[in-house]
Amino acid sequence: MAKTNPFKFLEQVRSETSKVTWPTRRETMISTAMVFVMVAFAAAFFFIADQALGYAVGLIMNAGA
Repeated sequence: MAKTNPFKFLEQVRSETSKVTWPTRRETMISTAMVFVMVAFAAAFFFIADQALGYAVGLIMNAGA
């Protein structure tokens, strides 16, 4: 494997990062808000599903008594 000079490596990294299209502050804020909203929906969905399944299992377990 060829060795790379650390200074040459940093120069290449800087060159590559200049090619990246970075999101604007507004885009970042919107994306972050969307993530929080989706996490809230997923948490609510799984909470409701867990409660419903727990209730159903409780009914099944108590049906034999």
